[in-house]
Amino acid sequence: MATETRGGHKPREVGDGLWERIEPLLPVIERRLRSPVRRRLDDRRVPCGLLFVLSTGIPWRYLPQELGFGSGMTCWRRLRDGNEAGVRQRLHEMLLAEQRAAGIRDPSRASVDSSHLRAMKGGAATGPAPVDRGKTGSNHHVIVEAHGIPLAATLTGGNRNDVTQLIPLVRAVPPIRGKGGQPLRRPKRLHADRGYDHESHRDQIRRFEVTPHIARRGTEHGSGLGVYRWVVEGAIALLHWFRRLRIRWEVRDDIHQAFITLGCTVICWRRLRTPL
Repeated sequence: MATETRGGHKPREVGDGLWERIEPLLPVIERRLRSPVRRRLDDRRVPCGLLFVLSTGIPWRYLPQELGFGSGMTCWRRLRDGNEAGVRQRLHEMLLAEQRAAGIRDPSRASVDSSHLRAMKGGAATGPAPVDRGKTGSNHHVIVEAHGIPLAATLTGGNRNDVTQLIPLVRAVPPIRGKGGQPLRRPKRLHADRGYDHESHRDQIRRFEVTPHIARRGTEHGSGLGVYRWVVEGAIALLHWFRRLRIRWEVRDDIHQAFITLGCTVICWRRLRTPL
């Protein structure tokens, strides 16, 4: 499948380099030779359909058949099955390890933040959002390293306070290999805004051998943490560049979480190809 142009990769298509990393992670499905069902769609075409839906935000049923990416329902099933098999999470961890091996990552510090989005159909991990007049919504919670590379991202209801997700975010950071010795798991310092201000959470962060730098409520602005925290805001902006992540249309929270992980993976891949 041709995926290259003179200027680089075609939009929303999986290039050879990324496919070489995806293919070994896919579960092996044996074809039943005597089964009357149609032949299974080529595995390489489905990620292209997923990237098309992620980028454009188009409803599954409107995925153009002439693109050759399969039907929207086929892509939805592959997204579900791949998420249950942990394909995208392992791909994300693989790319993080490659970045560490290439010296792109900066493990000295990390930053956390969240963003709200409307949940149009409700479902799990939704709630009345105080920032949106009590309308049903969800929150994206993201932790990034010093250059803004996403380490982990989680989904909660729109009524969940940021501080409740600080510890789960730190725990969600996977062990990152790529070099000899023990894999990296925790940053040395963690930066966060006033929404994460709570002494008990500072104590828990210190138990991870991480130094918390969290702005305190009731103090004037100008703590200086914005010099380090802007990278997580930039990462959230990159995630929301994918139209499917601006508004939540999925009733199932695991499907939307799969899209979040896919978005983080695409950002990591682009950073690996074009490092700072």
